[in-house]
Amino acid sequence: MGDSGANFEKLVAPYVKKSGQKVDVVAIPWDSIDAKLTTAVASGSGPDVLEIGLSKLRTFADAGALLPLDDLLGDHPALDPKNFPSGISGEATSVSGQIVSVPWVSDTRVLFTRTDILAANGITAPPATWDDLRADAKTLHGRGDGQYGYYIPQWDAPLPIEMTWSLGGDVIDENGNVAFDTPAFKKAVDLYTGLYADGSVPTNADFDQTQGFISGVAPMLVSGPYLGKAIADGAPELKGQWKASPLPSGTSSTSLFAGSNLGVWAKSDKPNASLALLDFLSQSQTQLDWYSATGSLPTVTSALSDKTLNSDPNVAVYTKQLETAKVLPLVSNWDGAVGTELLKALNAIALTGADRDTSLATFYSKIEGLSTE
Repeated sequence: MGDSGANFEKLVAPYVKKSGQKVDVVAIPWDSIDAKLTTAVASGSGPDVLEIGLSKLRTFADAGALLPLDDLLGDHPALDPKNFPSGISGEATSVSGQIVSVPWVSDTRVLFTRTDILAANGITAPPATWDDLRADAKTLHGRGDGQYGYYIPQWDAPLPIEMTWSLGGDVIDENGNVAFDTPAFKKAVDLYTGLYADGSVPTNADFDQTQGFISGVAPMLVSGPYLGKAIADGAPELKGQWKASPLPSGTSSTSLFAGSNLGVWAKSDKPNASLALLDFLSQSQTQLDWYSATGSLPTVTSALSDKTLNSDPNVAVYTKQLETAKVLPLVSNWDGAVGTELLKALNAIALTGADRDTSLATFYSKIEGLSTE
């Protein structure tokens, strides 16, 4: 997925040379994934191996696109679920009790700050709580017109969910139903929209978070390890002037476990070759090589605990944050059925001044009846 096809071809080159197995790599733009999946399922023709964002795992499985792997992993030692942390190999790989994917890359969200800019404005440490973050963002916005304290991606539905988790709430009730009408979520809404009300975040939808951070226009934001690599590669002159910190807390610092898995197409005529490739991709050194190329964290325990990897203090923050990260609920079409409606409601409140309670009531009605069952 995305634009990493060329890097992936380099990654699998040693496997191709050793095995003699040809591997054709096709990169699918993020905004085309759903359409490609729908077409592939309808035609019955898909790739032998496919990357699956975790928020789409249930959708892919419900569409019958994924080969169940429970009885097929034994001959491939690198794919043993014991090689991955329990939070990665359990609910993050299975649907309805069947293993339908293997972990590929980890992604969790942490707070990035331009420590030089914070210090110049009297802020001696990254904010530890969401209340601290809002106050610090307001201070940083006070630098002048066109200067902000924080950045909210208007396309990022998990952010208000992370806020809800860290404020002690959840978005699934005890019966497995999607449930946002809770005190913790409403606090998260007030925090999210309050940052806009303070003038602390840009309102243009095309704001570039990487350039905004590098320029200092938005010196605080929540993102994944890939942003750290983009900053290090794009602005090496800022070394020592920025850092990653744990996600701000309410009652806890609970972040998102996102990332993606790899699965085998249900109708593939090359299941054995596909699993052999997955075995190669799940080896510790392969995962470390992929991190070096893309900034995407490994999923294999031995790679995540690699001393060289964790010698970077920012990476140590990423791997520590993974310990308390949670997976988005495995609801079919989560992105479209929940994420899209959630952002419609929050952006209406924050950007157009829509009534908070009315907007939330509409959102609750749109997701009524959705469940993990």
